[in-house]
Amino acid sequence: MLRVAVPNKGSLSEPAIEMLREAGYRQRAARHELVLVDDDNDTEFFFLRPRDIATYVGAGQLDVGITGRDLLLDGHSDAEEVLPLGFARSTFRYAAMPGTAAAAEDLAGKRIATSYVGIVRRDLDQRGIDAEVIHLDGAVETAVRLGVADIVADVVETGATLRQAGLEVFGDPILQSEAVLIRDARRGEASPQVEQLARRLNGVIIARRYVMIDYDVRVEAVDAACELTPGIESPTVSPLHDKGWVAVRAMVVRKDTNTIMDQLWDLGARGILVTDILACRL
Repeated sequence: MLRVAVPNKGSLSEPAIEMLREAGYRQRAARHELVLVDDDNDTEFFFLRPRDIATYVGAGQLDVGITGRDLLLDGHSDAEEVLPLGFARSTFRYAAMPGTAAAAEDLAGKRIATSYVGIVRRDLDQRGIDAEVIHLDGAVETAVRLGVADIVADVVETGATLRQAGLEVFGDPILQSEAVLIRDARRGEASPQVEQLARRLNGVIIARRYVMIDYDVRVEAVDAACELTPGIESPTVSPLHDKGWVAVRAMVVRKDTNTIMDQLWDLGARGILVTDILACRL
């Protein structure tokens, strides 16, 4: 039976559960459920603290898990990233009072407060910078005002919290994070069940990004139309009863849908229909 770790709370939890549900797996109906067995898919789900998931997976107690890339890299587990999942995106940055730091070189000799000591120490080592790293559990943006630190390093989504604390980000991002599927790096090749889970999740990602477009177009315009809708490999083109027309079907990027429809209309395409893709394997 495949054993999967799922975040039990926070910004990772509900999107992870919804993605697994879209991938065809049974998910918990109430927050208090900590273990759930999906007999149909021979899979057992464990709902754990996001920060602990890499530890369990890296120790081989669980086969795979969903967590943040920042949480994976902050620890010292033997887990590795299998697949980026495209949600819970954030950027990890340094921030300080305006005018006190502008580049990585300004970190030298400073006190840096963070909840992600592993990430910060790794970044400082890579830059060859000697600085003191102070571990805090959350609310690091107040550390400078309270005199605990000179600089903070934290996850930044909009930057509003840091600005409210009178801080501004500086230097290059330390890390671009998002939710990721992870596995035990020591196990060699992934098992068929792990590969199946990854394919299903990747199918959800693609289905969310693309839609299916169908339209009719005159034969003389089909080449130009297919340039607009090349599909994943190539579009499907089928003859219609009217010899001067063909039907075309292709996947297009969701965000470009209306622009492509306008361009097809200008080429003379008609009967342009767009439908959602619920799942796919490519």
